[in-house]
Amino acid sequence: MLKIAYSPIYAHPLPEGHRFPMLKYELIPEQLLHEGTITKENLFVPLPCEEEIILLTHDKLYLHKLINQHLSASEQRKIGFPQSPTLTERELIITQGTIDCCHFAFEQGIALNIAGGTHHAFRERGEGFCLLNDMAVAANYLLQKKLASRILIIDLDVHQGNGTAKIFEYEKRVFTYSMHGEHNYPFHKEKSDLDIPLKDGVDGTTYLNLLAEDLPYLLRRVKPDFAFYLSGVDVLQTDKFGKLKLTLEDCKERDQLVLGYLKAAGIPVTVAMGGGYSQDIKIIVEAHCNTFRVAKDLFE
Repeated sequence: MLKIAYSPIYAHPLPEGHRFPMLKYELIPEQLLHEGTITKENLFVPLPCEEEIILLTHDKLYLHKLINQHLSASEQRKIGFPQSPTLTERELIITQGTIDCCHFAFEQGIALNIAGGTHHAFRERGEGFCLLNDMAVAANYLLQKKLASRILIIDLDVHQGNGTAKIFEYEKRVFTYSMHGEHNYPFHKEKSDLDIPLKDGVDGTTYLNLLAEDLPYLLRRVKPDFAFYLSGVDVLQTDKFGKLKLTLEDCKERDQLVLGYLKAAGIPVTVAMGGGYSQDIKIIVEAHCNTFRVAKDLFE
């Protein structure tokens, strides 16, 4: 059975001006349940991640600032959210959700987190609406527990996974791949193991052709025994910040490519949703729901 991490805290309301990005986390499971793609048995609610697991990746001082609400005004501005105990708890639960998904992926081939993909969080700081780097924490957990030895992170959010790239800069067991907008946030890019910067206005055909070339190469080069897939939908032409020209169908085909290659190679994968900022919330929800539909079609 397809397992999906979700907690009501994912849609935790924020002060005015910050609520819209959180709304999708409530609407995605509602839509999937309404249409019958999933049932309540597919959903599980993670607990908060333990501190010792977070510290495999993040700096102790930074973690304690998050937990004790001691972030400076400058640190909060870089993150983009005002600090609160509930927001920290939310990040800890999302992170554990991604770890739990890894265990389910070993059993079922795939598991998905309705949130996650917080790839702008660095070891010692947060940025870009990301407090903790859930995929980095989960990858280090797998390595520490000897559950995986070669991990591939496929980051297809329109924004470069700068925090992830920096965290694994010297970790040869984790290969970071990021295909992103060249002239998009973050404006200072870190160096992933393989970066594919895209010019503004790239269309779906060009995007999918590049991806179809890269995926077999990555699997041959890295030979991963586990993969993470960040399936951001801010690549859509309707996205306020994305600057690319993919349609909903292009985005769905992207998911089919990635998950199809991983399934054919027998590589378990954990998926997190990442960004999406189209002005019409229905487009964001539909694009994310397609990822779950594709996963169900391929793996069940």
